[in-house]
Amino acid sequence: MASTLSDRLSRLVKTMRGQARITESNIQEMLREVRMALLEADVALPVVRDFIARVKDKALGQEVVASLNPGQALVGIVHKELAATMGEGVADLDLATQPPAVVLMAGLQGAGKTTTVAKLAKHLITRRKKKVLTVSADVYRPAAIEQLKTVTAQAGAEWFPSTAQQRPREIALAALDHARRHYFDVLIVDTAGRLAIDEALMAEIRELHAALKPVETLFVVDAMQGQDAVNTARAFKEALPLTGVVLTKLDGDSRGGAALSVRQITGVPIKFAGVSEKIDGLEAFDAERHAGRVLGMGDIVALVEEVQKGVDIEAAQKLAAKVKSGDAFDLNDFLSQISQMKKMGGLSGLMDKLPSQLTARAAGADLGRAERDVRRMEGIICSMTALERRKPELIKASRKRRIAAGAGVQVQEVNRMLNQFEQMRDMMKKMKGGGLMKMMRRMGGGMPGMPR
Repeated sequence: MASTLSDRLSRLVKTMRGQARITESNIQEMLREVRMALLEADVALPVVRDFIARVKDKALGQEVVASLNPGQALVGIVHKELAATMGEGVADLDLATQPPAVVLMAGLQGAGKTTTVAKLAKHLITRRKKKVLTVSADVYRPAAIEQLKTVTAQAGAEWFPSTAQQRPREIALAALDHARRHYFDVLIVDTAGRLAIDEALMAEIRELHAALKPVETLFVVDAMQGQDAVNTARAFKEALPLTGVVLTKLDGDSRGGAALSVRQITGVPIKFAGVSEKIDGLEAFDAERHAGRVLGMGDIVALVEEVQKGVDIEAAQKLAAKVKSGDAFDLNDFLSQISQMKKMGGLSGLMDKLPSQLTARAAGADLGRAERDVRRMEGIICSMTALERRKPELIKASRKRRIAAGAGVQVQEVNRMLNQFEQMRDMMKKMKGGGLMKMMRRMGGGMPGMPR
């Protein structure tokens, strides 16, 4: 949905230049483009109709300020209404209850419930400093219990054992008793999914809800489902008093319709979004920021947060002090910079959060190849001795051959890596000499806002 809608709106902004206001005649074409983009994204038809009606009502007759044309004004209205459709602000979990707070996870098989349980546990441990216990009440899917055990360990939470021979209600109550006796803050219960909605699934999860009285009942839905997500959401809403939605696979090649449809159908906020396969790849859902991403404005706030999470502040400060004092930037420092970038999700992870105008410039670049090149550089540096990393000037022909053999690459690759390192070292020297602005001007010839 993101690329389709942003492309259509970009064209609108260009075609509507020179008109003073949004009128009945010029808005029809604008709204047709928005409607087509939403339908292509598999947004539910009733949601599209309601959305278009609201945008038209807000836009019609609106005066366009001097700095905008009607197309730009409409983009602003669409952005605002997209955010309103997906919910206002950020809705976190409400855990204000006598511990343990029970979180019940519901959804179809394949939506990513089990992995989401572990991601949510990780989120609660790192962000809210909670002691978390997980349990699987899925006694039907082979290896579901073992899968939860594995991912829970990765999240740093504790896991309560269960077997396929037990009844789900019996498992859940035993886990709740254990959580109480061992002073856990939160118990997250993974439930069984089916390949389609059936009455047996709904009856079982209603029984679990009645027994556990959870403070949060989260509906986990695959963002790639599109129209199917609407039917699933409606069925779970009728069966359970849902308190929130978790969208999984939001980083995938999805048309994105679920994000708009599910909120409207369930009437409950989207609380979290799965943004990567990593165990920490769950973030609080912010409707306004997601609307910005959909419209190609990027998510600079998320990018900053990613940098803050991935960057070792202490190491960065040491490097800054080293450069400032005039000490040489060596291959250990270069390796450290590569590691920091990988922690931030690599090149593709960072590109996803940039505005479309910037990512368009890299459209021809092969990011997969760039990622492989980065891994190759890391392997080459790791094949060097400690002395070679500290003093790269020692690396002559015979050392290059040994390093290449150790890294499983050609000598040319070693030369290329050393050239890139030299460029980075030159950059660091310029920063030390106060020539940062000159360097930025040379690098950013085509960057928006950069003086030439």
